[in-house]
Amino acid sequence: MTTGRDTRTAPEPVGDPVDPATAAPQLDDLEALRAAAHDCTGCELWEPATQTVFGAGPSSAWLMFVGEQPGDREDLAGEPFVGPAGKLLDRALEQAGITRDETYVTNAVKHFRFERRGSRRIHKTPAVGHVRACRPWLDAELRVVRPTVVATLGATAAKALLGPKFRITESRGTVLEWEGFALVPTIHPSAILRLDPAERDAGFDALVADLKVVAAQH
Repeated sequence: MTTGRDTRTAPEPVGDPVDPATAAPQLDDLEALRAAAHDCTGCELWEPATQTVFGAGPSSAWLMFVGEQPGDREDLAGEPFVGPAGKLLDRALEQAGITRDETYVTNAVKHFRFERRGSRRIHKTPAVGHVRACRPWLDAELRVVRPTVVATLGATAAKALLGPKFRITESRGTVLEWEGFALVPTIHPSAILRLDPAERDAGFDALVADLKVVAAQH
């Protein structure tokens, strides 16, 4: 399956029109990208969020994970996949024979979208406009890291790369050819945490099975 990538470098922002992401295609290393992303105001999510949460990992990574957006823990720490979902991903990676240190982890959206319920900040799925506003950052990360394999975690990340008609239930755990990368879609670890406790072991085992498909591409 081959799906074209949206190659626009300056998509229309949802909110503030001042967007450092327009410089992303000209930057050629991760530290420069991370520094530029720190001041990104390409959509309105920057204002309530604590900070930009950029990708993390070596530029030599053979595998890039693309998730949806940072969660509450990630927003506070400024690092991706450090909360409960990240810890579950680490366990799954270990069982699949993949070392986290050889991967680059990032998100389709770099700011935490949430709604307040009392003192709690509850995750809210980012809109298409948020994904589009952040797309230059993701394209730049792919260009600089140039991994052998890309694994999307969850529907938002998969649709960000493969288009709105993509259905993860139909293609999870399969190897797709996309823009010169081997791409393997799977579920987001947070989806397993939301399962009924009686179903979590099976959900975790299915994630590990998908990650073993990923590992076989290296």
